[in-house]
Amino acid sequence: MKKEIQALNNDEKIELFKQWVGECKNIVFFGGAGVSTESNIPDFRSTDGLYNQQYDYPPETILSHTFYVRNTAEFYRFYKDKMLILDAVPNAAHKKLAELEAAGKLKAVVTQNIDGLHQAAGSKVVYELHGSVHRNYCTKCGKFFGPEYIAKSDGVPRCDVCGGTVKPDVVLYEEGLDDETVGGAISAISRADMLIIGGTSLVVYPAAGLINYYRGDKLVLINKSSTPVDSAADLVINDSIGKVFSSI
Repeated sequence: MKKEIQALNNDEKIELFKQWVGECKNIVFFGGAGVSTESNIPDFRSTDGLYNQQYDYPPETILSHTFYVRNTAEFYRFYKDKMLILDAVPNAAHKKLAELEAAGKLKAVVTQNIDGLHQAAGSKVVYELHGSVHRNYCTKCGKFFGPEYIAKSDGVPRCDVCGGTVKPDVVLYEEGLDDETVGGAISAISRADMLIIGGTSLVVYPAAGLINYYRGDKLVLINKSSTPVDSAADLVINDSIGKVFSSI
């Protein structure tokens, strides 16, 4: 069956995808940076050259816990410049996923993104594996701050009550994922009758490993380039995720 599906052209694959969406009642979507690039949020992995013109370290180094502790001011210079994009709006994929949830077909979104665009589009059940730029806390007293407070701060953001450092609720390299979030994502994926993976290269672990909990026979991969999991998928569509979802 997989060989027959592989032989289909792109339009035929999209038609099959639409058919499966119509048939399924417990869909889960697992997404990565490619979902947000169509909202003009850059995927830093594909643009290292651009960043290296402005920063002395690669993004993966700057976004690590060690770097945050040792070079806090430089961390925030990069974070506010490249990660805190507050004028982005949901694109076709975000909106269609929210529609599918409202229709009772999609049960959860599991995302590696930190931009909050799924919620902005109307999605209610969203497991944010890597946190969110919209949640920020004082590391000393715990006071909550919105993203605008970070954006407007001069240098390292400080709490206006106790003077402690205000840290974004995002998971940096070397930090562990939130157990409750991971548990919810695993539960949703393990119960799904269709798992759609979109806009991710599936190379960031442990997040990428969560798809191994899927037990169904409709594993769909939508990505512009190939991934290490293509051979295990039941349907692979190499195309724009916004275009594919707009067809539903």
